[in-house]
Amino acid sequence: MIVRRRAVPAVLAAAALLLAAGCSSDGPGPSSGAGRTPAAGTAPGTAPSGRATAPPPPAKGSVKVLRTVARDLKTPWGLAALPGGGLLVSSRDDGTIVRIDDRTGRTTELGTVSGVAPAGEGGLLGIALSPGFASDHMIYAYFTSASDNRIVRMLYDEHKPAGEQLGAPDTVFKGIPKGFIHNGGRIAFGPDGMLYAGTGESGERGLAQDRKSLGGKILRLTPEGEPAPGNPFPGSPVYSYGHRNVQGLAWDGRQRLFASEFGQDTWDELNAIKPGGDYGWPKAEGRSSDPAFQNPLAQWHTDDASPSGIAYVNGVIWMAALKGERLWRVPLDGIRASAPPQAFLTGRYGRLRTVVAAGGDRLWLVTSNTDGRGRPAKGDDRVLEVRVR
Repeated sequence: MIVRRRAVPAVLAAAALLLAAGCSSDGPGPSSGAGRTPAAGTAPGTAPSGRATAPPPPAKGSVKVLRTVARDLKTPWGLAALPGGGLLVSSRDDGTIVRIDDRTGRTTELGTVSGVAPAGEGGLLGIALSPGFASDHMIYAYFTSASDNRIVRMLYDEHKPAGEQLGAPDTVFKGIPKGFIHNGGRIAFGPDGMLYAGTGESGERGLAQDRKSLGGKILRLTPEGEPAPGNPFPGSPVYSYGHRNVQGLAWDGRQRLFASEFGQDTWDELNAIKPGGDYGWPKAEGRSSDPAFQNPLAQWHTDDASPSGIAYVNGVIWMAALKGERLWRVPLDGIRASAPPQAFLTGRYGRLRTVVAAGGDRLWLVTSNTDGRGRPAKGDDRVLEVRVR
C-alpha cells in the first residue's frame, strides 16, 4: 500500500456543512478542506419514478484493496475491460492505449491514436468497447484534437505486432467545444445500446445552457454518431444540459443513468439524469430552490471530491475523487441516496480518476498522480483491484 499523505477521515454527519473555495476542475491537489462533510439527499423528478426491487444496501460499507494490477502508467484516464480478460487503458498525454494482462500486470501497447492534441485537461480521455465488440473488435475513444473534442472508433487487431494493433480512427462525432479545462471526456454504451458522452463547457459558462451547443451536456448517440432515437430534443444529440464538466456515467440495475459533475467554488454533484433535464450550471451550483433545475442526489465540497469516474455495484454508486483523493460510497434506494456518502482510501493512493465495475463485488480503480496536479509516488500511476461492500 502506498501512503502518500496524512489521511483525513471524512465526517459524515449531514448537518456539518462548511463553505469551500477554489475552482474544482481536476483540482490542484489536497487542501485544508479535506474531511468536510458531504450532504446527501434526494432528487425528486431527476429520473423515472419508482423504488428498486431489491432492498437498499446497508448504510455502512467496506473497501479492501486486493492488489496492484499494474503500475508505472503515464497519465492513465479511461479503462475498458475486455470480455475475454485483460484491460485497456488510455494515456491522456501520450495518446496511446495499452492492454494490461490483469493476472500478471504485463502491459502491451496497442498503438497511438492519431490526431490527439493533449494540453491541460485535454488529450486522449475516455474509451469504450463497441456493444458488438466480440464480432467487430471496435474501440471507441473520446479525445481532444487541434480543433475540438471528438469521438472516434478504431479496429483493434491483437494479432498484429505491439504498437501496430490500432486501426486508423474513424470519426463518428465531432464539434464538441475544447478548452484548456473542462473537456468532459467520459463515454459509455448504455443498456439501450446507445453511446453516451459527458462533455464540459470548456470554460465558456454560457455553453452549458445553450441547447444548440455540445458543451456542458450529456449526449446520447447511435453507435454511428447520429442523434439517438427518442432523445428529448428532436434531431439533437443533447440528452441533458446545464452541466459544468461531466466525467462519470453509470447505470443502475433498472437502467437509470447517474452522472458525476465538477463544481466550481462550492459544490460537486452526483446527479440522477432525467432526459431533457436542466442541471443548472452556471445559474446554480449544487442544490437550488429554482424548480426549473434538477437537484443533485448528493453533493460535496469541492476539496472533498472533484469527481471523475463512477461505477454502480449492488445498489451503490462508487465515485472516484481527484482533489479529494478518496473513493466515495453512495448507497441508493431507487434514485435517492439512502444514507450519507462514506469515504474510503482517503489520501492512500492520491488522486483517483476512473472506477469500473469488475464483476461481483470488485472494482478496477485507476489513480491519476502523473497528470500534472498530483505528487507521484514510486510506481505511479497504477490500476488497483478493489473489493467493495
